[in-house]
Amino acid sequence: MTPTPKPNPQVAVGAPTVKRSATTARPQTNEERRRAQRVLLRMPVIIRLPNKPNPINGFTHTVSATGAMIILAEGLPTGTKLLIENPKTQKSVEAHVVRPPVMNPEGSLIPIEFMSPSPQFWNIFFPPVTN
Repeated sequence: MTPTPKPNPQVAVGAPTVKRSATTARPQTNEERRRAQRVLLRMPVIIRLPNKPNPINGFTHTVSATGAMIILAEGLPTGTKLLIENPKTQKSVEAHVVRPPVMNPEGSLIPIEFMSPSPQFWNIFFPPVTN
């Protein structure tokens, strides 16, 4: 006689079930999911916002080929489009804010993403991604 399985209230009736074995791969970590390697780098940046005549001075917390975490005196809303300038090289790249800012003792941590990858923007060598 085969025992009848007990219903699981967290699984919808008729939902497919998946057997898991001991060899099932673990989910990727955030670091493994990243598209680009992050590097701790503190350097000045100039932020230019559309329809704002005065630039905003800030600095980086971490950088990557696809964006950065920048620190400004005040936060910017998610989705804000901006032009970020590297004053050392005088290069500029279009970017946008990807998540709400988080306050820390130095100011607002603002995650930005370049509109297209720009690995040469920071004028540094990124270590290879290892997965």
